[in-house]
Amino acid sequence: MQTTLFYIHDPMCSWCWGYRPTWLKLQASLPENIKIKYLLGGLAADTDRPMSIDMQHSIAGHWRKIQTMLGTEFNFDFWDNCSPRRDTYKASRAVVVAAQQGLEEEMIKAIQHALLFTRNESIRAGYSGAVGQ
Repeated sequence: MQTTLFYIHDPMCSWCWGYRPTWLKLQASLPENIKIKYLLGGLAADTDRPMSIDMQHSIAGHWRKIQTMLGTEFNFDFWDNCSPRRDTYKASRAVVVAAQQGLEEEMIKAIQHALLFTRNESIRAGYSGAVGQ
């Protein structure tokens, strides 16, 4: 009998990035009769408005907490070098399109790595501007 495990996430969620190693270990340990179904949550709707300084500080605080608790690395230079927008829907749409091509997990990893970890300036042009437009 097939069982489905629903993984509800947002590709730009810092907690999802933080727990990625745990998620990968869990996936590897699942019996073959458990199918994983990804469901997108959507943290923040489309916008072209810059993120407020208060929101930037709040999210950076979440990153520090996650890094302290879980050991996950984040690129804190992002906050000094970018003009972020609080917009995750574009990244979620990119995951939907990738899933139609059988590349859902690869796209999730690419988005998380590019926007939360990488030191590549061209990718970090904006919080959501780098993907899914």
